[in-house]
Amino acid sequence: MDTLSTLDAEFLHLEDGISHMHIAGGCVFAGPPPTMDELTRLVEGKMQLIPRYRQRVRSVPLELGRPIWADDPHFHLGYHLRHTALPRPGDDGAFRALMGRLMSQELDRDRPLWETWLVEGLEGGNWALVFKVHHCLVDGVAGAGLLEVLLDLDPTTEIPDPVPWQPAPEPNGAVKVLGAWAGLARDAATSARALPEVVRHPVSAGQAAVSTAQGLVRWVSHLGLTSPLSVEGTIGPHRCWAHADVSLADVKAVGRAFGATVNDVVLAAVTGGYRDLLIERGDDVEHAVFRSLVPVSTRRDDGHGVLDNRVSAMLYELPVAVADPVERLQLVREQVGELKGSRMAEAGAVLTEIGDLAPPVAVGTVSRLVARAMQRLPQRSINTVTTNVPGPQFPLYCLGREMVEYRPFVPIYHGVRVGTAILSYNGRVFFGVTGDFASTPQVDVVASGAVRAVHELQERITRTTSRSRKRRSRSTGPAR
Repeated sequence: MDTLSTLDAEFLHLEDGISHMHIAGGCVFAGPPPTMDELTRLVEGKMQLIPRYRQRVRSVPLELGRPIWADDPHFHLGYHLRHTALPRPGDDGAFRALMGRLMSQELDRDRPLWETWLVEGLEGGNWALVFKVHHCLVDGVAGAGLLEVLLDLDPTTEIPDPVPWQPAPEPNGAVKVLGAWAGLARDAATSARALPEVVRHPVSAGQAAVSTAQGLVRWVSHLGLTSPLSVEGTIGPHRCWAHADVSLADVKAVGRAFGATVNDVVLAAVTGGYRDLLIERGDDVEHAVFRSLVPVSTRRDDGHGVLDNRVSAMLYELPVAVADPVERLQLVREQVGELKGSRMAEAGAVLTEIGDLAPPVAVGTVSRLVARAMQRLPQRSINTVTTNVPGPQFPLYCLGREMVEYRPFVPIYHGVRVGTAILSYNGRVFFGVTGDFASTPQVDVVASGAVRAVHELQERITRTTSRSRKRRSRSTGPAR
C-alpha cells in the first residue's frame, strides 16, 4: 500500500476552498497546435511512466493513518485533458486572464489530482499546454522532471503505444489501517537504523544534533512579526497571474561580474520587483521588512523516480528598502551565504522526518485548525514565497513542436497575497507571479520589475566597463 508522507498530506490538509494547493506551468509551443486526438494518444502512451496520473487520494478511517494512493476505478483520460482557445487576438493579457481563472479552481479530490489544458490561439500562431498538478503529488523539482516524461527530447520521437491497464481494487478500511500502521512502523524502523551510528560516533552525532538545534533556533528567530504591509492579509479564492523572462546568459554574466550565483541574481531581481510593487501600492518601502519563504530541495538522485515532495525551507529578508540594484545584489549574496551555513534547511528536513512519526490524526487535526484560524487571523511573519527550480537546458518537444517558453505558477496562502515562481529552461529564466485577485492585482509590476532589475545590473556593468576603457585610453594616449 502506497502511503503519502506527512509533507505530501500536509498540502491536502492546508487546502480549504480559498487557498488552492496546486502548482502549474504554462508551456508555450511554436507551430500549429495538435488535435485533441493527437494529444490524447500522446498522453495515453506515457501513462505507464506516471502511475500517479491514474491514482486518487483515499483517506484512512478515523485518520488512523496517513492518506494512501489508490487506483481510480473510474479513470477516464478525457476528464483530465481539456481544450480551450483564446479570443482574438490571443494577446498576453488574455493568456494571463485564462491562467488566473484556471488556477482559481481546485482539483477534484475524487479523481487523480491533475489536469492538462490545450490552449489554442496565442499570439504569433503559438499554442500552449497548461499542466496543473496538486502539490501533494510533486514539488517543483519533481514537477520539472515530470515535464521531461510527458514531453520528448527529439522532435521525431514517435508516439508510444499504450500499455493495457486495469485498476487494482482499493483496499478496505481494515486493510488501510493495518497498512498505514505498517508504514509508520517502517518509518520508525528507518529512524532506528540510525541509532547504531550514533552509538559508534557519539561526538559527531552530538555535534550534528547541536547544529540542527541551532538551525531550528535560527528558523524560529526569523519568524518575528513584520511591520504591516498592504501585500499581507486575508485572501479570496480567485487568482491573478503575470510572467516575464530574461536570458540565462545575461543572468550568469551579471553573477560573474559581481561575484554572485545565478540564484543570488534572480533573488535580487525579484527583490527589485517587490520594491516596485510596494512603491506602487503606497507602502513605506524605506522601512519595510519583507520576508520570503524559500523552499530548498532535499531531493537526492536516489534512482527511485518517485513523484513526491522532498523539500525544506529557509527564510530570507529581501532588502526592498535598498534602491541601488548593485547594493541589493550584494546584500542578497551576503545573506544567502550566511543562511546556507545556518543549517536552517537541515533543521526543516529533520522536522519533516519527525512528522512522519507523529500520529496522523493529530497532524491532520492541527493543520486544519491552523488553516481555519489563519482565515480569520492571517500570519504576519512571512510576506511572500519565492521558488527557484532549475529546469532542463535543452529544448523539449510535444508531437514535434518545440517548447519555446515555460511560464511557472506557484500557489499562495493565507496572509501571503503574492508569490513568485522562477524556472530556467533552455537558456531563459522565466518568472511567474501569482496574486490574490481581489487585494493584489498588480502582479505584472513584480514580473516586469524583476526583469528591469536584471537590465539595470547589466547597464551598471556596461557603464563600469566603459569608464574603465576610457581611463586606460587616457593613460596610454600619445605623449606630447
